Amino acid sequence: MSRSVTYSVVPRLNPRDKDASPKYYAQAQASGDVTIREMSERIQQTCTVHKADVHAVLVALEDTMIDALKSGEIVRLGDLGTFRIGLSGKGALTEEDYTPSLITKARINFRPGIALSGLLTELSYSKVAKKAVKESEESGEDVIPDA
Repeated sequence: MSRSVTYSVVPRLNPRDKDASPKYYAQAQASGDVTIREMSERIQQTCTVHKADVHAVLVALEDTMIDALKSGEIVRLGDLGTFRIGLSGKGALTEEDYTPSLITKARINFRPGIALSGLLTELSYSKVAKKAVKESEESGEDVIPDA
C-alpha cells in the first residue's frame, strides 16, 4: 500500500482581484476514510487487545471527550494533540456590557501534538486526477460523504 498523500491541481481565483487569472494549487485528495470499527481492527493487529475491547475503548474515548469539552475542559491526548472549545462573537464596549448572547459561534480547536506534527515533515506526494465535483460542492453546501 502506497504511503503518500495524493493531490490534484486546481485553479483558484484571487478574491482581492477578480480580474486576475487563476493560479494553480495542490489540493489534497482523500483516499478514503477510516471508521472506529476499522481503527479497532487495525489496532488489534498491532497489539494483544481484541477488536471488541479496542472498539469499546474508542467509543468510550469519544463519549468522554464530548463530556469534557461540554464542561469546558481541555482534552489532551498525549503526543497526538489537544482539543478545546473556541468561541467567536460580537464585541461589547465594556466588560460589564458583555453577555452570552454576543457569542455567535462555538467550534472545536485542535492543536496537533509532537506525533502528528512530526509526520508532516515526512510526507511524500503523488499527483492524481481531480475528483468530480458534486453539485452541492459547487454551491458551497456541506456534503456528507456516502456511508
